[in-house]
Amino acid sequence: MARLLAWAFALFLLLAAGSAGAAPAAVEDGAFLVLCYHEVPDDLRQEPDPYAVEASELASQFAWLRAHGYRPVSLSDVLAARRGGRPLPPKAVLLTFDDGYRSFYTRVYPLLKLYGYPALLALVGHWMEAGPDQPVDYGGRMVPRASFLGWDEVREMVRSGLVEVASHTYDLHRGIRANPQGNLAPAATTRLYDPATGRYETDEGYTARLRADLERSARLIERELGQRPRALAWPFGSYNRAAVRIASEAGMTVTFTLEDGWMPPALPLDAVRRAPVRWNPVLQDFVGELHPRQPPPRRVVHVDLDYVYSDDPVQQERNLSALLDRVKALGANTVYLQAFADPDGDGVADALYFPNRHLPVRADLFNRVAWQLLTRAHVEVFAWLPLLAFALPEGHPARELTVRAEGPAPVPGAYRRLSPFHPRARGVILEIYEDLARHAAFQGILFHDDATLSDLEDAAPWALEVYARDWGLPPSLAAIRGEPALAQAWARRKTAALIALSHEALDRVREYRLPMKSARNLYAAPILDPAAEAWFAQSLPAFLAAYDQTAIMAMPYLEGATDPQRWLDALVARVRSQPGALDRAVFELQAIDWRTHRPLDSAELAGAMRRLQLEGALNFGYYPDDFVRDHPQLSVIKPALSVRAEFE
Repeated sequence: MARLLAWAFALFLLLAAGSAGAAPAAVEDGAFLVLCYHEVPDDLRQEPDPYAVEASELASQFAWLRAHGYRPVSLSDVLAARRGGRPLPPKAVLLTFDDGYRSFYTRVYPLLKLYGYPALLALVGHWMEAGPDQPVDYGGRMVPRASFLGWDEVREMVRSGLVEVASHTYDLHRGIRANPQGNLAPAATTRLYDPATGRYETDEGYTARLRADLERSARLIERELGQRPRALAWPFGSYNRAAVRIASEAGMTVTFTLEDGWMPPALPLDAVRRAPVRWNPVLQDFVGELHPRQPPPRRVVHVDLDYVYSDDPVQQERNLSALLDRVKALGANTVYLQAFADPDGDGVADALYFPNRHLPVRADLFNRVAWQLLTRAHVEVFAWLPLLAFALPEGHPARELTVRAEGPAPVPGAYRRLSPFHPRARGVILEIYEDLARHAAFQGILFHDDATLSDLEDAAPWALEVYARDWGLPPSLAAIRGEPALAQAWARRKTAALIALSHEALDRVREYRLPMKSARNLYAAPILDPAAEAWFAQSLPAFLAAYDQTAIMAMPYLEGATDPQRWLDALVARVRSQPGALDRAVFELQAIDWRTHRPLDSAELAGAMRRLQLEGALNFGYYPDDFVRDHPQLSVIKPALSVRAEFE
């Protein structure tokens, strides 16, 4: 299972790292690059391994580093520079080797001595304590104990002054059961599911398990080498804030991830980026990996999990298989995946697809589908969830703490939303996001288009209190709306308040899942007419500054446009007018005309995608994808959507 997880994370990191054809970016002064190696065999032809590098290739890489001015540094050098000591040299590189293969002693250590290069070696305690005749279970493959280092070899290398030992945990380099369906996910960040009780590991159980493991690893290394480790490399690069805190408590204040890229001097060392050296690269490919690169265009399939769900488990699995096959065939690299149930299609969450404290669970399904999309379709998954629109059940103490409109009637077409200004309603929202992250693995959050407040909202008494107490506005919507300057200030304050709430939700998510990207749906109206911020509490400049991606609802039929092509051109032009906006904007096209409930012609949708590309808008996708009825048609849409086709 560990090897399967390694393949999955190799594919995920490949998606996140950027394309081979992208232009390199500048490296900041004081930055350093961490290279992550694993096994170094003589010959990989017998058993390909995505993380192994042949000894001959490693020797070529070391020679190239020296010839081109790269300076391998030790962890001590990095820490001294961070404390204000001797600065790191330009092109500083920290060499790390995970898992403790014996090839580190027989093939890597001689090269380190030859070049005088320091390196960090991360050991798995459970494997190190295996007896000489006890094979190591490496991802379901039984590997002879002799394939891994012994303590005498480690002590010899440490005495040389070239090698420092880090923890790779004691026994977290494996997958554990993550859901009722039996998926295995990284032990360091997964809440263990017990099929006998139908329950997940508690917060207390999870932290106790991690604390015991990391402390055991640190004590073992201290016992054998006389010094506790000060660094830890997370297996599969999987970590979260709770795990980082526990590692620090055990003395390991430096932890390493598998997020690619150079490590800038401003970032703390509790989540150090590492560039995994994968697929046994020839020297030309290795050199390309040393430079920061722009990410590939983002191509999105926006999926309703309601289409996957079925009361019949067999049919549900068929639906899931159909989705996986389709996403992989489309060549997309991102899926915005519904995490809430909306069977009546009103955009409000009636139930959720993950265990939680506040809404019914339609099925514990989101984690399985998200994990399968990552490991089988090789895409990043963004959990798509409302920010406010949760239909809490009858009797829930926050059910009626909703957004109120000025006047006797609600705003036509508005979602039923919890008020962002009531502490109890906010608490419910944040706990829902917390429960999502606790029970599922995913790479980003997409905040639904429900996060709006019109120029008549929120008129609830608790909202009026916030306006007066915190914003210095009159406690009356009539007074606010009657003065243009106050109305404008009020609109901007509401925009900022919704952004702040989404950031609080992200903060709860990041306690359990790191790294975590952010995206938020934005209506087209506030882009085409900035005055529309008052009707939506949305702003393109504010969203571009607040989120990794702004998912623009580029849906001309939804907006009643008489000339969809001209409307789309105008939208792109307005976005392009803001420097850098096209890099962070994702244009979401519509596959259905919701006014007539008519599926749009697939050729028209593909044409809109090509039109976007011609205008320089390279990040786009569509909603919804009907993988059951093949709409839009795979054969028509793939050439326009596929990110792979552009780099083949």
